[in-house]
Amino acid sequence: MGNPVYTIDSGKIIVDGEDVTEAETDERAREGLFLGFQYPSEISGISTAEFLREAINAKREEKGGDPIKQSDFKKRMEDALDMLDMDDEYARRYLNDGFSGGEKKRNEILQLAVLQPKYAILDEIDSGLDIDALQIVANGINGLAEDDRGFLMITHYQRILDYVEPDHVHVDHSIRIPSQALWNILR
Repeated sequence: MGNPVYTIDSGKIIVDGEDVTEAETDERAREGLFLGFQYPSEISGISTAEFLREAINAKREEKGGDPIKQSDFKKRMEDALDMLDMDDEYARRYLNDGFSGGEKKRNEILQLAVLQPKYAILDEIDSGLDIDALQIVANGINGLAEDDRGFLMITHYQRILDYVEPDHVHVDHSIRIPSQALWNILR
């Protein structure tokens, strides 16, 4: 989404015909990009619900719209929490503060569900999850993929592919994968 440590040497980032290569992170988010982090940060002082409502309203304001109605936001949040089998308490807790690794990953999918971006990059969303959390996260991804949303899922493990069926698989050839493992990934 925009890490100042990295520089773009060539190419462009085009989102729906718009060049966002030089755009700031928040501008890219307002254009419909979402990044689910491998290691989500903990942010004390703002609840998950407050964070998400502010993000939605920033996008609406950018497009000249009114803030989301409290009732509409509440419904959207409740639907997302239900989909991910998360208690309402998660909406009231500070963003990722004191969350376990699995809770943070589920919270990333919660944010994805509530914010409803056009495109989502999920960086190792399956890393560190036990089988139950993996299934919940995968079910969330599958449910959100039905909304004609674009996904780029980065993983080092085949196991999430037992639950999420991608349209396309790209393998980084700079790493060495035994041919049988590659076949299992691609089947």
